[in-house]
Amino acid sequence: RGRPNIVLAGHAISGQANNNGNDGTVARFGWKAQNKSLLLFSGEAYNVEMGITNELFQTERDETPSCQFSEVPNDVTKTDAKTLVEGISAIEKFAFFARFLAPPAPSRDTPGGADSIARGRKLFTDVGCALCHTPTLNTGNAAVAALRNQSVNLFSDLLVHDMGPGLADGVTQGQAGPREFRTAPLWGLGQRLFFLHDGRTSDLREAIRAHRSGSFLTFNPSEANAVIGNFSKLQDNQKQDVLNFLRSL
Repeated sequence: RGRPNIVLAGHAISGQANNNGNDGTVARFGWKAQNKSLLLFSGEAYNVEMGITNELFQTERDETPSCQFSEVPNDVTKTDAKTLVEGISAIEKFAFFARFLAPPAPSRDTPGGADSIARGRKLFTDVGCALCHTPTLNTGNAAVAALRNQSVNLFSDLLVHDMGPGLADGVTQGQAGPREFRTAPLWGLGQRLFFLHDGRTSDLREAIRAHRSGSFLTFNPSEANAVIGNFSKLQDNQKQDVLNFLRSL
């Protein structure tokens, strides 16, 4: 359900798949890879992020016991619909939309120029970032031809890693504990304004540094400590190359 440990500068980098609690299938979607499908992810997002109950998540986040007139769930399959599209629930439509979005198109020369981006990409691998932020994965034999056997440059292994006490959020989902998070895909990073699971910073360099927490003297330091140590040893111009590469994605 994961991969063997990789030891880098004395630090173990592992990675485990999270599993659905009901049927044990591998889950991939969400900050902690807690959902096994885009449909389940969509239903959770509708309920948790927007407060819209649906057929998968039927309970309000904050119930009002005396309320007798609010239909629950808010979003349902419309059995009296006149067309197939009308009958599909909102979370299903949202999942379809997400499934068929085109991947972000990386820039070849912005920011910093093509040479800087190329150097940054090599350094990204050299310091160890690619051990977890896997540049490319391949899809399987999907039912939809457009999704079948495709190379996907998402920069993630889709596994859950222990990120140490500094990023811990006090939340457990599936087998992923408070310190564990799925490797965040980096594609489209150049279009983001805030970073990390809680959006705590808009500074990409600070987001990188935040991957490091704990030490050999603490229980289970972040798996990224050695990698961030390697990054910290780079010259300033080399660090800028890495940042330019990340911002080009």
